[in-house]
Amino acid sequence: MITSTAELAAFLRTRRERLDPRDLGLPSHRRSRRTPGLRREEVAELAGISVDYVVRLEQARGLRPSADVVEALARALRLAPDERAYLFGLTRQRPPGDDKPATTAEPSLARLVDDLSPRPAMLMNHRYDVLAWNDEMARLFLDFETLPPPRRNAIWVCLMHPYMRGLYVDRERVVREGVAHLRTAWAAHPDDRVLSDLIAECLAGDEEFARLWSTQDVKVNARGQKLLDHPEAGVITVQFETLRPVQDPDQLLVVHRAADDESQSKMDALLA
Repeated sequence: MITSTAELAAFLRTRRERLDPRDLGLPSHRRSRRTPGLRREEVAELAGISVDYVVRLEQARGLRPSADVVEALARALRLAPDERAYLFGLTRQRPPGDDKPATTAEPSLARLVDDLSPRPAMLMNHRYDVLAWNDEMARLFLDFETLPPPRRNAIWVCLMHPYMRGLYVDRERVVREGVAHLRTAWAAHPDDRVLSDLIAECLAGDEEFARLWSTQDVKVNARGQKLLDHPEAGVITVQFETLRPVQDPDQLLVVHRAADDESQSKMDALLA
């Protein structure tokens, strides 16, 4: 049976053995090496931990290193980003800086948002800050360009913006799901001060949000359907799909399309 402790031990050994001491500036006059790579005491020295601790990790003796120790080992072993993420995953720790979401769209994803036209699409981070959107998204929902950057947040807009408050026919359900999404994001990123401040602002400024937050609902609805009462196009039913890029998992791509022929005709007229 494969266990995380055994996999951690094997991973640390193989990454230690692949390193060339000369590349790390270690003295070459030390006693002859019978095995390739670094010695355990050298890894311990580079990571600032005890040799005994490294030995116990490589012997799969049930240790669970802290996030600081994992980060030190990742640096000492010169791990690539994917390897570093894997090491943190094996130890069930969150990498330092993991609560610092992207504040700008990754360029290739921003281009993809534009390329998805005529489908309304937008890109968000884990706080639901809107990082990029296409013209169709602006026409169907809201032009985020009209808002100051700190207010380009899908949850805040849904709750607080006068235009958006009247857009959803089933507003109760939409807001309930949005609050549940935000609670899930907060639980995954409890040290994100900006996210915590957003929640505190909504709790203080919106009774509906406070009531729904108190229900303790937790949910991530990555696909679904919304009924819009658009001031120009009338009632439109849209379906949405949320995708998480493997290379940039902090950024969420949301794509919309009409749910039926009548809605498609109305959207075509609106977006023409």
